[in-house]
Amino acid sequence: MTNEILGIHHVTALCSSPAENLNFYRNVLGLRLVKKTVNFDNPLGYHFYYGDRTGKPGTLMTFFPSPHWKKGIPGSREVARTDFAVPAGSLGFWSDRLKQLGVAITRVDGLNGQPRVEFTDHDHTRLSIVEDNLSEVNAEPSMSTVPQKHAITGIASVAIRVNQAQDTVRFLTDSFGFKSLGQVGNSAWFGVSAHVPGQKIEVIEDAAVAAATLGNGSVHHVAWRVADDASQARVVDAIRGHVFSVTEMRDRNYFRSVYFREPGHVIFEVATDAPGFLIDEDEATLGEALKLPKQFEPRRAEIESALSENE
Repeated sequence: MTNEILGIHHVTALCSSPAENLNFYRNVLGLRLVKKTVNFDNPLGYHFYYGDRTGKPGTLMTFFPSPHWKKGIPGSREVARTDFAVPAGSLGFWSDRLKQLGVAITRVDGLNGQPRVEFTDHDHTRLSIVEDNLSEVNAEPSMSTVPQKHAITGIASVAIRVNQAQDTVRFLTDSFGFKSLGQVGNSAWFGVSAHVPGQKIEVIEDAAVAAATLGNGSVHHVAWRVADDASQARVVDAIRGHVFSVTEMRDRNYFRSVYFREPGHVIFEVATDAPGFLIDEDEATLGEALKLPKQFEPRRAEIESALSENE
């Protein structure tokens, strides 16, 4: 068992229109675009990062926009919902705000009867807002038009859907060191044992549903936080033999990552907190310029041309 996992680092999804994505996550949800870069595995497509004012791990939702993605089909083996945390007393504000902006909502009771407001973005990415204490994330105000007393403070939890939960649950508790928090119907909830109250994961068991088809509105993976490279290496050592193959470490400029599929086939990433998003931009100008990793700088003109065609 490893106690190196500090919580959720980020969630990464696919979307269609860059402009619609920017409008929804900045103007509707009030998040800050903290980095505008490219997909490091396909530099002719954008990669947007949204979060708090400085892009702290635990506040981050990221997207690969492309008009060429087909619509995703929900199912098993995927992140089924991402829950944003807001301060106590804010759920009514968000219910009213979303309805006023034309976003359909559904009120649902979760763990211990805790209510959440579920909705989707323009690509049908499944989201919710829940009142939750995320003091360990230490989010900074995002400078949006949303009043700070109601502003999103980070990602409270993710829900994953699997056909058979037993092996996934065993992995989360025995390998990742997560703590069981309870069960509601076919959903089992777990928290990071070293950070309570903290971010959570919900495991939804659905034996009958087919595997999801990746596309617009789908979440590609959830990333889990570790402090540094040494912590990441200890996690990799702890999980070898308990999961499908683990990738080599990949440098994403703002963090370093490894990827694997947990026993239920959901893609997990383990990402370092360091070095963060301020290594190539000042806080005041985060997200304004297109930032490229050094290996792609010689192709900037080609990349910018391709990106403009997809906007």
